[in-house]
Amino acid sequence: MITGASSGIGEGLARELARQRWRVGLIARRGDRLAAVDRICDELGAVDLLIVCAGVGKRNFLQPFSVDAIEEMVRVNVLSVVFAFAAVLPEMIARRVGHIAAVSSSGVYKGLPGSAGYCAGKAAVNTFLEDQRIQLRDYNIAVTTICPGFVRTAMTDPNTFHKPWLQEPDDAARRIVGALKRRQKVYNFPWQMAMQVRALRWLPDWIIARALPRKSDSGRREDKAL
Repeated sequence: MITGASSGIGEGLARELARQRWRVGLIARRGDRLAAVDRICDELGAVDLLIVCAGVGKRNFLQPFSVDAIEEMVRVNVLSVVFAFAAVLPEMIARRVGHIAAVSSSGVYKGLPGSAGYCAGKAAVNTFLEDQRIQLRDYNIAVTTICPGFVRTAMTDPNTFHKPWLQEPDDAARRIVGALKRRQKVYNFPWQMAMQVRALRWLPDWIIARALPRKSDSGRREDKAL
């Protein structure tokens, strides 16, 4: 079962898993999640693999400071994972088998200017998945955290800043499916992006402030490449 399957990485994963002859149930975040899960299970049987891809990203700067934008990102990016877990865990625990994965982001490793709500929400996803992974070991249920770099989607296309190592959704999907087959705990890709964002953690704040996209005091977007 894949949530957020109507576009982007979710759509790419649906196509790749179907190509590999999985029986795939699709859910878009606009639908009633729990009712949809019940219908999928009735038609396809118990969920063996859940991939949570539903997500939203919005730029948020100091002027104006948008509580609504941050709240939406936390609600969709974090709580969608919690709700999805709640929908499938009882049955997986009863069978003592299963695999749950969620798409997070390389942005979890550094709070980047203009992306505080997105980075914070995805960091919360990583922490939640880590907790669940430890608790579910005794039930033979794997949990995989997926941290991609930039992927060409409807969410990332409007951003005009430089997106290094930009991937196509189908390529990202093939990489993710490979990691799921290995039952990998945390999958960071591409490796170049993973190394870069981790290196950012050691840079002084003033360097990051000058290098990354920001808004000027007048409200005009100033995009600078890394």
